[in-house]
Parts: sequence; structure tokens; C-alpha cells
Amino acid sequence: MTSKNKKRVTLPTRPEPPTIEQILEDVRRARLSDPVFASLAEGTEEFLAPVRAELLMPDVEIQYQQSRAYVELNRGLEEKLCELASQCEDLKKAGERLDLSISEIKDKTFQNEANYKE
Repeated sequence: MTSKNKKRVTLPTRPEPPTIEQILEDVRRARLSDPVFASLAEGTEEFLAPVRAELLMPDVEIQYQQSRAYVELNRGLEEKLCELASQCEDLKKAGERLDLSISEIKDKTFQNEANYKE
């Protein structure tokens, strides 16, 4: 048999490696009695310390980031509020000028009509 007569076997595609978030989630869900953790030597406590800290306070970083985003958003909203108040005043003044211009035009029109009738 030659290589032309052999059937080619199509291998499945390699799965994507897990993301860091997926790895951390797996570690968080692992029990302390998990063989991987049980087989670690006594001298590796510094390796487990960050994982245990995350298990105790998993949402601290998320809450911090959410708080920062909230404060920034609040500052932005306060700035926009000041801008809108200023623009509102500008619009009121422009409206008053427009009303004044309209009444001046009406007065001139009525004066021209009165002069035309005479």
C-alpha cells in the first residue's frame, strides 16, 4: 500500500487555552482538600496566600473599580450639569434678544404701514 491509498484522519482542532479569569475561577472553586493543594509542601504557603485571600475577599477589586467608575461618572455628570445650566442661561438670553428683535421688526412694520396709508 502506498500513502495515496491511506485514509487521512482529520484531527479535531485544538481548543483555545483558558483565560486567566477561567483559571482563577477554577482555583477559587477548588476545595482545600483537592489533591493538588494537599500535595503541596509546607514551604509553599506563600503560593497559596494570594489564592486564599481572593477566596475570602473576591469582590474587593471589582467593588473598588466600580466605585472609581462611579466617582468619575459622578464628576462628569456634575460638569455636564454646570455646562447645561450655562447653556440654558445662554438660550434664555438669546430668546429675550429674539423677542426684542421681533417686537422691533413689528414696530417698524407698523410704522411703515402707517406712513404708507397717509
